Amino acid sequence: MSFKPRVASQNDLAAIQDLVKDAYTPYVSAIGRKPGPLLDDYEALINAGRVTVVDVDRVIRGILVLIPENDAMLLDNVAVAPSAQGLGLGRELMAHAEQRARIDGYSLIRLYTHELMTMNIEYYSRIGYAETHRAEQNGLKRVFMAKSLT
Repeated sequence: MSFKPRVASQNDLAAIQDLVKDAYTPYVSAIGRKPGPLLDDYEALINAGRVTVVDVDRVIRGILVLIPENDAMLLDNVAVAPSAQGLGLGRELMAHAEQRARIDGYSLIRLYTHELMTMNIEYYSRIGYAETHRAEQNGLKRVFMAKSLT
């Protein structure tokens, strides 16, 4: 199954916020607070052209937030609706992120995740991301990873 990512519009705001809430709320009890994506300003991110979405049957089921930085593209958030997990949307969004980074002239893509999100860390490692360091940022214990696109 193939999905076509598209740039989000303000019309997508409520659906994006709902998807992020559904995807990240299960982590609140383990982390002891809201994960970073639950605190983000999606209206501003959409206005800046940073949010990509994937629709399944005309409903947003996946989102991607990319932030261009000086030396790398930051994959700030990738989330799939719990009801759509297993369809390959995450894999599609990760591939799109890497393609977008290449098109924009980056040879490196970076991301971070909470240290307790071990399934994410294992997944990112399997698809070529290497841990660069761990640090506390905004009160969250994060694992930073990067992947060379060359």
